[in-house]
Amino acid sequence: MDDVARPIESAQSLHVEAMPGITTIKSPVSLVPPTTAPEIPDYLQETYYWAYLNPRNVKLLDRDIVVRTVLWHQHMRLQRLAFAEIEPGQSVLQSTCVYGSFSANLAEYLGPDGKLDVVDVAKVQVDNARIKLKDYPQISIHHANVMQLDDKPFDVVLCYFLLHELPDEDKYKATNVLLDKVRPGGKVVFVDYHKPVWWHPIKPITSLVFDTLEPFAKGLWRREIREFADKPERFSWSKEPCFGKLFQKVVATRLD
Repeated sequence: MDDVARPIESAQSLHVEAMPGITTIKSPVSLVPPTTAPEIPDYLQETYYWAYLNPRNVKLLDRDIVVRTVLWHQHMRLQRLAFAEIEPGQSVLQSTCVYGSFSANLAEYLGPDGKLDVVDVAKVQVDNARIKLKDYPQISIHHANVMQLDDKPFDVVLCYFLLHELPDEDKYKATNVLLDKVRPGGKVVFVDYHKPVWWHPIKPITSLVFDTLEPFAKGLWRREIREFADKPERFSWSKEPCFGKLFQKVVATRLD
């Protein structure tokens, strides 16, 4: 497949897919001319409809308490880890919409001189985000396929709990697309799941949830994020696991 999906924990949907075009142009990001709206990937429709596409559930799940609960109350810690790689005033590409106050907090952190571009393939997510983030002029939200953006580079590309919900073949596609969107010296920041230590008390529960609701998540238990990059040598890589290694922050800093 040529697309990618999105995580329940942060309700994001980058979805890399070779689509015919995009809609909505609302930011300095250069986009291809709008034609038709991006299609919803099959696995997003089949596996994650209830969490990301059902309008009623989008309203119910878009709450900080839901995000905190699903992430075992580590969400604020993980958010701080992500923000630590970003400086106020920078340009940031957020690969998907995120439930809760994540994007608003990031906009506050970036300040009035910063710029946050959010890309999402699901119109219900875009509409919801535009309503809740309408008071932040530094945020532009695009109903688009990220594969259709041009090569305009960003200071930081942020992938927050996306990869674990993608089929493995799309983990490769998404990783390389995002790595191509950062300027030399810039960073791609991945925050996601990691294989926990064997004695972790939450590991059996997490494994069961993955087997029933997140069928692609254990791809991150089997491989390092760096392994999804076609040319990892172009970047300097660092990894910071936390919470008994259940979560990880991986930072790829572009060298060339």
